Amino acid sequence: MADDDDEEGFGGAYEDGHWIWDENIEQLAFISDLPPVAVETIQIPTKAPTGTVEFRDDVDLIEQIRFRRRYQRKIKPGQAEIITVQDVKDIALFTAPVNIMSPILINMLHLPTTERFIRALILYCAYYLQVADEMTRRILELDTKVRTPVCELVENEFRDNLGDLRLLVAKEYSTMLIGGADTKKFHHMGSQKKRRSLSDKDARLFETLLRMCVQIVWLALGRKSFNQIELEMNRMFKSEIFNSVEHTLKTDYISKMAKEERAVLLGHCVRHDKKLNTRSPLMNEVFCHRQIDYRIMGLGVIKFPQMTPRLDYMYQAIVGDEENLCNMGVVLGIIGMPRGGFDTMLRPIPVASETAKSKASVSTNIMSSQGSKSSTSMRKGANAKQLYPHIYLPKHEEHEIYFPPSFPDNPEHIRLCSETQRRRWQNRLQKLLHPQAAGR
Repeated sequence: MADDDDEEGFGGAYEDGHWIWDENIEQLAFISDLPPVAVETIQIPTKAPTGTVEFRDDVDLIEQIRFRRRYQRKIKPGQAEIITVQDVKDIALFTAPVNIMSPILINMLHLPTTERFIRALILYCAYYLQVADEMTRRILELDTKVRTPVCELVENEFRDNLGDLRLLVAKEYSTMLIGGADTKKFHHMGSQKKRRSLSDKDARLFETLLRMCVQIVWLALGRKSFNQIELEMNRMFKSEIFNSVEHTLKTDYISKMAKEERAVLLGHCVRHDKKLNTRSPLMNEVFCHRQIDYRIMGLGVIKFPQMTPRLDYMYQAIVGDEENLCNMGVVLGIIGMPRGGFDTMLRPIPVASETAKSKASVSTNIMSSQGSKSSTSMRKGANAKQLYPHIYLPKHEEHEIYFPPSFPDNPEHIRLCSETQRRRWQNRLQKLLHPQAAGR
C-alpha cells in the first residue's frame, strides 16, 4: 500500500478503498525545464506598395562608380569574365526603389530555387517575344498568302514549346507556393506550416518578388519590350481576370489577337472558370491533360538516367554554368555573353560603326522622351537592338517517352548563390533604412 502522499495528487483522495475525486484538486502538470525553442520570424519593416513601381534607369556616372566599387560582383582569378544572373540581379537591386526592398526579398532572391525560377522566366520570355514577333508577321502575310497544313504544324510546335517552357517556370513556382526545399522558411504559415496564415504579408512579398523578376528579365533581354514582358508575366501568375497591369494600361491586347495568334501564345491549357475557382495559367499548365515529358518537372533537382537533346537544352538553361552557355548554343538573353561588351549598367557598348547612327538619332530620341509618362513606359526598350541570337529548341523525340523501372531519387548538384553579394545588399539596405546609425 502506498503512502497517502503518493495516493493523493491524482485529482482525488483514497478513502475506505475508493477514490474520491475532487475538482478543486489540481491535475498533474508536466513542466519542462528546457528553454523554449526560438522561432524564426522574418519581418518586413514597411509595407511594400503593390501598385506601379518605377526603377531607376538613369544612373549617373558617380553612382556607377560607387556601384562598381562597392556592390558589383568581383571576378576571381580563373573565372570567366562573362555576364551572370547574379550580375543582372545586382543591377536590379541597385536601381530598385527603397520602399519595395526588404531583407526577406533579398534573401529570397539569393536562393537556388529562385535562381532557377528567374532563369526559366528569362528563357520563356525570350522565346515568347520571339514567337510573338513571328506570329505577327505570319498574320500580316495572310493578306497575300494562303494557309496550308504546314502552317498548322509549325504553329503547333511553337505552342508546345511555349507550354513546356511554362512548365519550367511552374515547377519552381510550385516549390515556392508549398514552401519546399530552401523556401520553407519563407512560407506564409512558417517553416512547419503550423502558424496562422499571414496572407497579407505573403501577398506583398509575392508582388514585390514578381515586380523584381520583371525588371531582372527585362535587363537580361537587353532592355526591350518592357510592357510586353510585364503583361505576359502578370497574366501567367494572376490570370487575365486579375492582371493588374492590363487593368492599368488597358491595352486589350488579348482580344486584339487573331485566333491563330491566341492559340499559339496562350496555349490550349487556358481555362475560363468562375472567379472563385480561377487558377493561374501556370497551374493550368501543370494539371493540363496533354502529353508532357515528366522529366521536365524535375530538371535541375533530380538526376535522370537518360536525357534527350531537348531536355538537355532546358537543363543547361536553368542550372548550367553560365560560362558554357554560348559554347553549347544555349541562348539565355545576355547571360553568358562577354562582360567587356557592356558597360557598368549592362548596356551594350556601341562600336565605331554605330556611333554615327546614334548621333544622327539624338534629336529623335529627345523629342520622343518628351511624351507622357505612360507612353514612355510603353515604348521602353521597344527599339533596342537584338543582342542575342534566336532560340531554337530541339524537337520532341519521335519515339515514346522513356519510363525507367523506378522513379529516380538521386538529387542533382545544387548550385548555390553568392553569399557575399547577399550580405552586401543586406548591409546596403540597412544603411538606406537607418542612415543615422550608418553614419556613426
